[in-house]
Amino acid sequence: MATQHSRSAARIMMAPAVILLLGWMLVPLTMTLFFSFKKYLPLRGDSMANGLEWVGFANYVRFVGSSSFWPSIQATLIIVGGVLIVTVVLGVLLAMLLDQPMWGQGVVRILVIAPFFVMPTVSALVWKNMFMDPNNGLLSYLWKAVGATPVEWLSQAALPSLIMIVSWQWLPFATLILLTAIQSLDSEQLEAAEMDGAPLLSRFWYIILPHLSRAITIVILIQTIFLLSIFAEIFVTTGGAFGTKTLTYLIFQRVLESQNVGLGSAGGIYAIILANIVAIFLMRIVGKNLDA
Repeated sequence: MATQHSRSAARIMMAPAVILLLGWMLVPLTMTLFFSFKKYLPLRGDSMANGLEWVGFANYVRFVGSSSFWPSIQATLIIVGGVLIVTVVLGVLLAMLLDQPMWGQGVVRILVIAPFFVMPTVSALVWKNMFMDPNNGLLSYLWKAVGATPVEWLSQAALPSLIMIVSWQWLPFATLILLTAIQSLDSEQLEAAEMDGAPLLSRFWYIILPHLSRAITIVILIQTIFLLSIFAEIFVTTGGAFGTKTLTYLIFQRVLESQNVGLGSAGGIYAIILANIVAIFLMRIVGKNLDA
């Protein structure tokens, strides 16, 4: 049993790491909040040494009043929701398939998980040039082979294309988590249900899926955290055109393209607010499975 002295010693030893972690999180957040109330245009000669003009909530009003703000929120939520649906559904199916005994099972599992380790920029370039190019892409050759007109994926179906690209990256993560959960399922329970004559669909719905609820919750929570800040895939493929400009990409345009740091910082605060709203929603609705 830990004594009061040992607990105090543990707190003292952990203090430097906690202070460093808090500083690592709070310093950028504080600076973002500070710049969001300032007019800061570095390319026009503004500098922190000369002092920055206080504009109050003008940056917030200007950012939310932009014609691109609400479409960027919509695009962000559509991409996040689409990727979550694809990865969870296909992840469950792939996990069940990989759990079955097969020849070369280890190699197959490695190949399924491999896309998760590919850099987002690289995977986006591969999909853009090798698969979705309307002239030389693999999909265009398949369309031509059946006599159909090739689809210009990144312009005619930009959002579904991005969902496909990002899902390809995150599907291995979901599969790995769900496969681990399936392997922890008691096989005797499934065997008993099979002996009682329960069909495959009933076994999946009443035994396998409830067992996977916690794993699915973890997949949704972790993926949502990262997907809300999706950027590289959009930058490489569409450049924010054709309705694919997310909130993160809009902030990038305001900061780097227009060099308006104050306006971009206000967008960053909006992004934090959106992330917290989504996180609270997920923890209340989906996260209840963690307490089950």
